[in-house]
Amino acid sequence: MRILGVDPGSVVCGYGVVEKVGKNLTLIEYGVIEAKRQHEDMPLRLKTIYTRLQKVIERSLPDQLAIETIFYHKSASSIIKLAHARSAAILAAIMLDVPASEYAPRFIKRAVTGNGNASKEQVQYMVRTLLNIEETPDFYDATDALAVAICHSYQIASLAGKGGGKKASSWKEFIENNPERVKK
Repeated sequence: MRILGVDPGSVVCGYGVVEKVGKNLTLIEYGVIEAKRQHEDMPLRLKTIYTRLQKVIERSLPDQLAIETIFYHKSASSIIKLAHARSAAILAAIMLDVPASEYAPRFIKRAVTGNGNASKEQVQYMVRTLLNIEETPDFYDATDALAVAICHSYQIASLAGKGGGKKASSWKEFIENNPERVKK
């Protein structure tokens, strides 16, 4: 299954595509859409996000989209702009019949690092480790998008019966249910 992860933003929108076959995750592509660099005007930025993500979808053919939910911002204006960017990204997928799922940032961090309060550096390190990425992406937005895709792949595996779809009651049980997530 191919998953397109999106870290939405009206200035910089990160994306990453992974493929899950069995327990293996493979990196397909990742990058950022620098919408503000191309347009100051918000409607044109949304068009850029929409059209560029549609090109990513047409090129990489994901089965599903996973995207971050809105989290608290200092200003209402920031929340509104983020909501618009999310809408453009979701619409780009839905218009090409790619179903979408949403995850809270803390849930994503916990799924990828084991810590819902992990720093961007910790998330980037785990994404690079899990996907065997040697270079360091210039933008955290790209690795955050890959983290969303990785989180979704774990959620799908959990719902499909890997680990019984239950929360582990201990680290030992978690390791037994998820041996591919433990680096030796």
